[in-house]
Amino acid sequence: MSRLSDPLTVGRVIGDVIDYFIPTVKMTVTYNSNKQVYNGHELFPSSVTSKPRVEVHGGDMRSFFTLVMTDPDAPGPSDPYLKERLHWIVTDIPGTTDATFGREEVNYEMPRPNIGIHRFVFVLFKQKRRQAVSAPCSRDRFDTRRFAEENDLGPPVAAVFFNAQRETAARRR
Repeated sequence: MSRLSDPLTVGRVIGDVIDYFIPTVKMTVTYNSNKQVYNGHELFPSSVTSKPRVEVHGGDMRSFFTLVMTDPDAPGPSDPYLKERLHWIVTDIPGTTDATFGREEVNYEMPRPNIGIHRFVFVLFKQKRRQAVSAPCSRDRFDTRRFAEENDLGPPVAAVFFNAQRETAARRR
C-alpha cells in the first residue's frame, strides 16, 4: 500500500500523532466482544464506555509491548489546544496475549467528544525490556512521540484509530 493511501496517513494520524512507520505486529482492538476497530470507522461513544480487548498478534511471551490510546482532537478538531488527550496506557503486555496481561499505568477513560468528529488512536510500541515505562503526570497535552522517546520505545509497531462524535438522543436509537 502506498504511503498516500494508507488510512493512517489519510486520517492524519501519521503526522498529527506519530511518524510514518512500517507495521511489524498485528493488533486487534474490539469493543463489547463484537465491535472491531477499523481505521477511520465511526463508533458511538455509548459503545466504547468500557475498555476494549486489545490483542497483540506478534512477538512471543518474552517480548513486551506498550499500548497508548489518545485523542489528538481535544477539546475540538478545529482548535485542538489540549491535544493529545491521553485515554489509556498499558505496559508490559506479553507478545501473543492481550492488554489484560499487561500493567495498566493510566486507567481507561471513555471517549466523550463534545465538539466535532474526534479521532481516537491506539498505538502499540515494542519495549526493549520490562518495567521500563513510566506514566506521564497529566492526560492533557500528552505527546505520543515524546512519550515514546522518553521511554526508549522506538517507532510504533502497530496503530489503528476510530472516529467518534457526540451522540444525540436520536442517534442512540
